[in-house]
Amino acid sequence: MTHTEIRHAVIYGYTHEELLRVLRHFEEQLPEYIKMTIDNTNLVTCVTLTGVHSGVELLRFKMNKYHQNLNDIFTEDVVSMDRHTPAQVLGQMLKERELSVSFAESCTGGNLAHRITLNAGSSAYFLGSVVSYSNDVKANVLGVDRRAIAQHGAVSRQVVEQMAEGVARIMRTDCSVATSGIAGPDGGTKNKPVGTVWLAAKYRDKVVTECQHFDGDRNSVIEQATNHGLVMLIHLLRSCYTESEDYNDE
Repeated sequence: MTHTEIRHAVIYGYTHEELLRVLRHFEEQLPEYIKMTIDNTNLVTCVTLTGVHSGVELLRFKMNKYHQNLNDIFTEDVVSMDRHTPAQVLGQMLKERELSVSFAESCTGGNLAHRITLNAGSSAYFLGSVVSYSNDVKANVLGVDRRAIAQHGAVSRQVVEQMAEGVARIMRTDCSVATSGIAGPDGGTKNKPVGTVWLAAKYRDKVVTECQHFDGDRNSVIEQATNHGLVMLIHLLRSCYTESEDYNDE
């Protein structure tokens, strides 16, 4: 009688070709009864190990070993050691820590909000989103300084940082993510080509910003920017969060 064991690892930030190069040696070490498959979409990759063997104890031992090896190879790039999406991982973290989140979206056009609300129970931590596609909405609703827009452009560190701070202030959330970029196919310049996206993630008083250059068509840029924003907040929460003590007022 044969037994089947399956393990997953969700990794962020690699193309399919890059994953194959990184995992070539790892795959060569796998015994013949363990197979590896790679499912890559918009920089989110699910690596699946499937083992089939008659010895269930040996199989589980080997599967756990190679599963841990995957985690060791990618370390901070691992989003989940199960088949969970970045939105699911972020949602679980927010729920467990009793934190709230809001989004200020320009180029992603509400896709962050869409992703997070696919999670059942997301009303426990997601309060709302502002799709600030125009500069007037960025300024009038989110409170972005018009001088920053005029001086640096809507796709800039200064603007996206103020977007993240503004939506968190309006929604009164602990966390926020903001995006502003050029999804294409038009609108690119020499200094800011199509695929350029500025992103900001905020957790309480800390704000981190990044400029990314995504490849692909308009939909791919939007999806990659959405994934990146979610992962930025996941990393921020993982690095900043400390367990608070329980206080008893009685």
